[in-house]
Amino acid sequence: MRFLIKVAAVAVAVWVTTMIIPGIQVTGGLRNYLIVALVLALINATLGTVLKILTLPLAFLSLGFSLLVVNTAMLLITDRLSTNMTISGFWSAFFGAILISIISSIITQITTKTV
Repeated sequence: MRFLIKVAAVAVAVWVTTMIIPGIQVTGGLRNYLIVALVLALINATLGTVLKILTLPLAFLSLGFSLLVVNTAMLLITDRLSTNMTISGFWSAFFGAILISIISSIITQITTKTV
């Protein structure tokens, strides 16, 4: 149940991000946003976890900035794996990753307290 809530929160976050960041687009409707969110969630759960553990010393030294780069890389990998999403460049992915993280965290916090 929590996984489905997180995927839905990421789908909403991706939708809001495509409205704000001009370099990120998802073609199609709700189904494609859910697919992109699922791909992003699976990449973050597998590869993202490994990369965050491997870059932990660097995260300490950079005060967490390297984690933003890891999140950006996860979003760019999602772009490569998903035919529904296009990202125009690194900076679009960078700011998109920040926005998706913030929005999905807020939505997840709100929905898991009520469920």
